[in-house]
Amino acid sequence: MSFDPTQAPVVFGEALFDCFPDGSEVLGGAPFNVAWHLAAFGAAPVFVSRVGEDPLGARIEAAMQRLGMTTVGLQRDPAHSTGTVQVKLEGGEPSYDIVAGSAYDFIDAGALPTPPTGGLLYHGTLALRNADSAAALGRLRADTNAVFLDVNLRPPWWSLEQVQTLLSAARWAKLNTDELALLAPNGDSPESQAEALMQRHALERVYATLGAAGAFALTADGTLERISPGTGIEVVDAVGAGDGFAAVLILGLLRGWTLGDTLERAQTFASAIVARRGATIDDPDFYAGFLDLWSVA
Repeated sequence: MSFDPTQAPVVFGEALFDCFPDGSEVLGGAPFNVAWHLAAFGAAPVFVSRVGEDPLGARIEAAMQRLGMTTVGLQRDPAHSTGTVQVKLEGGEPSYDIVAGSAYDFIDAGALPTPPTGGLLYHGTLALRNADSAAALGRLRADTNAVFLDVNLRPPWWSLEQVQTLLSAARWAKLNTDELALLAPNGDSPESQAEALMQRHALERVYATLGAAGAFALTADGTLERISPGTGIEVVDAVGAGDGFAAVLILGLLRGWTLGDTLERAQTFASAIVARRGATIDDPDFYAGFLDLWSVA
């Protein structure tokens, strides 16, 4: 089955709210953030998730409609609440309780939209902690081998065996250096770890983010591309930078950009995200500026 970049990408996983001690609630979830960015860039993703029949679920649906996103893949659950992460501050340091038994843990395989054959399918790992959602992803994966795995490991909600199985079903994978070290511990550098991971799971491409050191991408034919962040970047909020990076990597696959251009554009966009408050930007002009710069509008 060949990859058809003309098909609308499918983004599968959690939409949730980070709930802070001051009562503020911030919409997020890595797959939701990726879908949001792709939609703002005009890629028309189908976001597949499940939210409660509650006010938070209504807010997610309204946000998607405001951006012009289709809600055909957004399921409503009368029995389980919209996902939340309870953020606590202890000694000035945040800790996170990713609430279990949330609506996105129960994505119904029988209520999925018909996926496009050969289209790109993005997913992470958190939404697969429950058998219902894992089965739903399996149904979507049956229609494509163009799977982009964003390895977002959130203890205790992952297992080595499950992630290795997901990697073997993926075509492209994105990880950070900590995740590389966990999944390919025998390498003596992130590059050698990425190579070992690629060979073990027959991946076509591995993207690795290196924090302040930038990122690199390694392909199955041995091509290695690196990117370093620019100087003078103001970091206001680092939450969601990796999701912005992933969204532009996917856009590069859909648009057929070179690997070097894709990495450079992903790094530029992620740098702009960290200079703003919040993981998603509710401003069409923000995205239009990048589309003009990249000449893909």
